[in-house]
Amino acid sequence: MKKFVLFTAIILIAMSSKAQINEVGLFVGGSNYIGDIGPEYYINPNNIMGGVIYKWNLNPRIAFRGTFTYAQLSSDDADATNNARYNRGMRFTNSIKELAIGIEFNYFEYNLDDYKKTKTPYLLVEFAAFNYNVVKSESSPGSQNYNYESKTAYAIPFGIGYKTKLVYDFAIALEIRARYTFEDDIDYNNQEIDLLKFGNPASNDWYMLTGISLVYTFGRPPCYATPY
Repeated sequence: MKKFVLFTAIILIAMSSKAQINEVGLFVGGSNYIGDIGPEYYINPNNIMGGVIYKWNLNPRIAFRGTFTYAQLSSDDADATNNARYNRGMRFTNSIKELAIGIEFNYFEYNLDDYKKTKTPYLLVEFAAFNYNVVKSESSPGSQNYNYESKTAYAIPFGIGYKTKLVYDFAIALEIRARYTFEDDIDYNNQEIDLLKFGNPASNDWYMLTGISLVYTFGRPPCYATPY
């Protein structure tokens, strides 16, 4: 028993000694959908999104990160610049709950302890799973009343950002994240229901997340400082 307790203590100490460079915080901003309904602008935040973020900084150039995001998505053909869409008059509202993991690549070395290295642009590559609602079936034929169900799918996210020290151990970042999905039903497109057959079935949906994050850094050494 004593050996087990000693072994566990050693493991915990080793883990804590390696997990000293951390960031945790919140992000808020806007979201928009890109697909078969509404305008075709890629960056057009028209709904709210928010979430939490955690980062573990491997070195001043690379950070591993995880995020949970909640975002509203909606679009309306009344806002379309395409005449065919405008005259069609469709619209939808959905919501996304997303869990993503990925890597930040800093363009410059970033170290909150060094005033010469407290800002940098960065690239972001992630893998995401997200949950949303889809139309399962019609309540009755031709009624335009539908039965919905929850669905989990996957996306390949990538993005760009710019971060800088705010004050003390706080940093702020502006970030744009694009999500390419492997689905075409975020807008309730359903090829088995006549009234919901629209757009290009060969073109999958996207969604964008644009916002700012505020993070607090903790642990020793401070965030982005290389241990000595």
